[in-house]
Amino acid sequence: MGKKPQIMGILNLTPDSFSDGGCWTSEAALTARIEQLLAEGADIIDVGGESSRPFAEPVSAEEEMARVLPAIRKIRERSAIPISIDTTKAVVARAALAAGATMVNDISALRHDPAMVEVVRSYAGPVIIMHMQGRPDDMQVSPRYQDVVTEINAFFTERIAWMEQQGINRERIIVDPGIGFGKTLEHNLTILRNISAFKQHDCPVLIGHSRKSFLGQLLDIPVSERDCPTAVVSAFCAFQRVDIVRVHNVRSTIGALALAAALA
Repeated sequence: MGKKPQIMGILNLTPDSFSDGGCWTSEAALTARIEQLLAEGADIIDVGGESSRPFAEPVSAEEEMARVLPAIRKIRERSAIPISIDTTKAVVARAALAAGATMVNDISALRHDPAMVEVVRSYAGPVIIMHMQGRPDDMQVSPRYQDVVTEINAFFTERIAWMEQQGINRERIIVDPGIGFGKTLEHNLTILRNISAFKQHDCPVLIGHSRKSFLGQLLDIPVSERDCPTAVVSAFCAFQRVDIVRVHNVRSTIGALALAAALA
């Protein structure tokens, strides 16, 4: 087992996210959630204001900013913890960075908004690029690959080369193979079995598996019962030397990683 992965705690500020949509919309609930993530030991907080679940409806930049900016300011008032803004929109990313975010998490890998590359060039922190086949509104219709790991790696090779040409150093880039984003159950399992293959880019690897549908498919359980399986996968990721795990339940993940380290 390598170095313990950093834990990215999820703060969804959407009414329609698949797991906790609408849970943190009140001032009191938002404050409690932020304090929970900090108290339980998150290393990073990932703030998102637009759902990327399958078949999700897009929202305007104005609505997205109204959701995320107050939360980012509230986190920053309490802590110097790294804050990631989960967005595909340049205007949202720029405003979030100005409010106190320190990194950008773009599920489109800078493809959705041509202006995003300028935003990423304007700050010195990390940028996460994710692989997604299709878009949230169609990605799970019929995902197909000849070789899912090879095709994801080819995507990262192209994206990283393009970003370097745009003046973004490889050392800033984090890759996310996109569990559940245009993948079937078997695709997701193949990705998890072959995490080491994504290390070839010399970039940190992030895995976002928390509470996702492949866990429900494997175990026949609802979203509300997926924290324990999520923690098990997090421990497996630690043995595969994943650098960051993105999860809803920080406490159970920390326990799983501590147990995995003791067993190792």
